[in-house]
Amino acid sequence: MDARARIETELGEILSMNAPLAEVAAGPPALAAAMRYAVFPGGARIRPRLCMAVAEACGEDQPSTTDCAAAAIELLHCASLVHDDLPCFDDADLRRGKPSVHKAFGERLAILTGDGLIVLAFEALARADVLHPHRALQLSRIVAGQAWECEHEIDLSQYQRAKTGALFAAATMAGAASTGAEAAQWSLLGYRLGEAFQVADDVRDVVADASELGKPVGQDRTLGRPSAVERYGLSGAIKLLNGLVSEALAVIPQCPGIVAIRALISAEASRLLPGKLARHAA
Repeated sequence: MDARARIETELGEILSMNAPLAEVAAGPPALAAAMRYAVFPGGARIRPRLCMAVAEACGEDQPSTTDCAAAAIELLHCASLVHDDLPCFDDADLRRGKPSVHKAFGERLAILTGDGLIVLAFEALARADVLHPHRALQLSRIVAGQAWECEHEIDLSQYQRAKTGALFAAATMAGAASTGAEAAQWSLLGYRLGEAFQVADDVRDVVADASELGKPVGQDRTLGRPSAVERYGLSGAIKLLNGLVSEALAVIPQCPGIVAIRALISAEASRLLPGKLARHAA
């Protein structure tokens, strides 16, 4: 199975009505439906794919452990999207091209959905514990260490590291940890990629449209959020993005699959911007 198929299969098993570990069948049907709605169909699954790519580059020897780690990362990401879209935060009506969870199921159920997905992320790690206890302990510490803070005044780079970089760093570190490799040395790659992804998201928020992104646009200006485009202008933001991608490629730790993961990151980076701006990212 390729990485995408492995991710979808693992997520499906965790969210299955028949999965005894998730205990979804014993819970309220509406909550189970909302949790599945929040996860499927997914977006690009960038974070779990990054987790798997790092594991492969490190010489993956326990694919099932990697699958659990990747699923946990994606469940945390989905939870963050559900909570971000709530009226008390971004008040977004659209996510991944369909009504956001609070629009489809109501605000109270959306809050519980995000919370439930966080719980399921740790249940995914419990699956890893059955397979490889020592690696699962490190994975749990990595995932539990991720947090997002809301501050009125914050440096743009720090804001982007907290908002997006933390989960990307968790993805790279979890990928390494799932193979028994040293995880800490992979954190800088994750932070650089996360910041690059956030800068690209800032650009898309300005130049793309809702049908292209599957979510509302113009949110940064509407909500007064820090933005690379607001700070540096469009050309400056694209230049910053290119620099972050170059830095990410430069900090990849030595590993058996370094050539392959460099090629993968370069290919993914070329798809970060809308087609009409892609030429500027060359």
